[in-house]
Amino acid sequence: MKTLQAQLARAYARWEYHLTSMEGAEVSIVSSGIPFHLWRLYQHFWLLVCLLFPVVSLIREPPTPMRLLLAIAALVSFAASYTWLMWPHPASSEARKRSRSHPALMLFAVLIALVLVLSLTYGLAFLWLFIGVSAIAGVLLPIRGALLTVTVLMFLPLFISLGTTGGVTKVDWLQLIPLILLVRGLGLDMIGLARLSSAIRDLHATRAELARLKVEEERLRLARDLHDLLGHNLSMITLKSELAGRLLQQEPARAAQEIHEIEGVARQTLREVREAFSGYRQPRLESELDGARQILEAAGIASTIEHTASELPSATDAVLAWTVREGVTNVIRHSRARRCIIRLTRENGTVCAEVINDGDSRQETEDAKARSSGLSGLSERVTSLGGRMEAGPVWASRKEGFRLRVELPIQSSVEESQEERP
Repeated sequence: MKTLQAQLARAYARWEYHLTSMEGAEVSIVSSGIPFHLWRLYQHFWLLVCLLFPVVSLIREPPTPMRLLLAIAALVSFAASYTWLMWPHPASSEARKRSRSHPALMLFAVLIALVLVLSLTYGLAFLWLFIGVSAIAGVLLPIRGALLTVTVLMFLPLFISLGTTGGVTKVDWLQLIPLILLVRGLGLDMIGLARLSSAIRDLHATRAELARLKVEEERLRLARDLHDLLGHNLSMITLKSELAGRLLQQEPARAAQEIHEIEGVARQTLREVREAFSGYRQPRLESELDGARQILEAAGIASTIEHTASELPSATDAVLAWTVREGVTNVIRHSRARRCIIRLTRENGTVCAEVINDGDSRQETEDAKARSSGLSGLSERVTSLGGRMEAGPVWASRKEGFRLRVELPIQSSVEESQEERP
């Protein structure tokens, strides 16, 4: 039986240590730098200070047995209430819940009334209990209410002393002045600790929210990148597969070449998908222009590429590459066009990319609105560099077609790329 009791005691000690140590406590408690067991010692120390003078007073001048019993019961009640209200660490979530608890606030009001009654009934030595009441006010109440309460509690011992002794000359100032300073000092210390704990809790809540937003941002980036990657490359694979199937009987050599190119596109897609997950993939404009020429040719769409923008900053080059990819993908999927013009020009510190086709502009406009993910992802990229994007009907080859236009400031892009460098 004793062995079982000893094991239970050790298990309880380990469990309590885990809850109260820096290892098992909440993250906010760890960040405060004040372990729970240190907080417990701190609050118990001031409880002993509060009880010291009343107990000494009862020992020096013991009242009648009934009054003594009532005084002891009142001190035990004060100690139990103080411990319950001050037990949660100020940086813990339990402290925030308790500060909004109506029973806790009611108990605090009862303690103030109890200390007033004891001070008027048993003597001025019980005024030292106001130290504990001031500490509770600093931890439990909001900052404005706590400051007001601590100020009132600071002057209460003075008024009670003056009222019970009968004058300024009869007051024991050597005892009263340290009491007032302790009531004020401990109350303000607790207010500061409560404010620090609240800031720590808010900081951790902000960090958690930033982490959540970062995860959401990464999820959106992956969705956007995979849409841009797979939409373009799978369209190319589909078109080249259809072309190879038609050429298989008539031109086996060309069909074999198309199949070889399909293999290359598939490998490139796999590599780009892997790079998208690692976060390092950035397309190049020259590569996208070559890919656009091939996919338009495979789809039987005549293409014209005008590239006079020369060398561009990497960030600008990547966004223009995404523009060409998204524009050509939409031409293949939705336009039913016969001709496509890709134009890149540079003028007055800006670079402009246009993808124009002579297909059904109404149908393509409706499709663009229905599938907003591709163009919205491109719009996010353009906006991040301070550019503008337009997508809508335009006259092309003497008929109404569709145009995707992106304009970027080159200087802003250069400055941004320089800021991103370590």
